[in-house]
Amino acid sequence: MTQVTSNGLALSRAYYEAYGKKMLEREFREILPFLAAGLIGAGSECLGYDDGVSRDHDYEPGFCIFLPGEDLVDRRTAFRLERAYAKLPREFGGYSRSLMNPVGGARHGVIRLADFLMEKTGTSDGQLSVNQWLTLPGQSLLELVRGEIYFDHYGRLKRLRQELAFYPEDIRKKKLAGHLLLMAQAGQYNYRRCLAHGEQAAAQMAVFTFAESAMEVVFLLNRAYIPYYKWSFRALRSLSIQSYQAELLEFLITSDNEPEMAEEKGNVIEGIAADLIEELMKQDLTEAVCGDLEKHAYSVNDRIEDAGIRNMHILAGV
Repeated sequence: MTQVTSNGLALSRAYYEAYGKKMLEREFREILPFLAAGLIGAGSECLGYDDGVSRDHDYEPGFCIFLPGEDLVDRRTAFRLERAYAKLPREFGGYSRSLMNPVGGARHGVIRLADFLMEKTGTSDGQLSVNQWLTLPGQSLLELVRGEIYFDHYGRLKRLRQELAFYPEDIRKKKLAGHLLLMAQAGQYNYRRCLAHGEQAAAQMAVFTFAESAMEVVFLLNRAYIPYYKWSFRALRSLSIQSYQAELLEFLITSDNEPEMAEEKGNVIEGIAADLIEELMKQDLTEAVCGDLEKHAYSVNDRIEDAGIRNMHILAGV
């Protein structure tokens, strides 16, 4: 068989079309109305970021079959489905299916949707509290909404992906406010002060904190979840708003802090701040008129409609 090398999503889709679809339609027609199938969850292949390096682990032909609760698909039927999936060909497209679960647990096969949601969100129904919206890692939510769904006859997974597509607006503002404040403290204030104190390591930590929060702000301005840090710069470069910040942030965290370079880094920090403030104003997120990110942080926080969220500590979402 010709090797499928484009990416993991293509490999999964081809494997499903070649074997999975036929197996489900032939052996499980009675429960098809309650099933969904596709490839979502952890792994660079679900983001379309996998490459030759990615194939040294957890890379194989396979897909996910999502089941509803036992009231619709009982344990006996689920077990039969697990066995049928396990019997699908182990070789496909030049790759082999592993006999062992990958690091982090099963990424393919038969999965109860409630279990999948519990793993990603801490809830079995995907209904998030304010605290969960504020504290869940963006990468966990991204793993729910990226990838590809081949079919969802029951419709629940599709609805959940729509509901969790991005943060509610008040949550977005709370997160923006917190990260803008961290940028102000770390970049506009503490970076130079750490250097003046002769604290080189602390100065570099200030740069890292500024860069990390600046990246979060750019994703929030794009209404996009930030992925696992390994893929954050790649994802940043693909955004429609201020993707050029990737190059500037890379410069900040990879350069030294010798006097001449430190002066340049200070200027870059202020330039990034000015660009982000311009976008905040464009999106009508701030009423402050200055270059001080701290003032903009509190202005964004003041525009949160829900009083309970607005009155939380400004760093509640970071």
